[in-house]
Amino acid sequence: MTKAEIVAKMAEETKVTKTMAARSFRAAIDCITQAMKKEKRVTIVSFGTFFIVRRKARTFKNPRTDKVMKIAAKKVPRFSPGTALMTAINGKRSTMANNKSSSRTGKD
Repeated sequence: MTKAEIVAKMAEETKVTKTMAARSFRAAIDCITQAMKKEKRVTIVSFGTFFIVRRKARTFKNPRTDKVMKIAAKKVPRFSPGTALMTAINGKRSTMANNKSSSRTGKD
């Protein structure tokens, strides 16, 4: 699904113009981006969490040339889907989630 398709769907669902829906979409993306720039977690309940992971600097060897190269440290965005999103995709709770809930209650 493209940005244009999402904006069109938002406009249809909320009964506003595509221009207004595009502004709302852009504002939401900007809020998430600004928070992540500050390395803050962004949690949208029942959807998921956006967060930053720091990668350490490292070296690697190019197998073709045998040349050793350095890769600088960097921050990488990540997304962890929420339970409701996973349920919507899979149609049921994942077995990992089921195992966690059963271990909390003491049931096997």
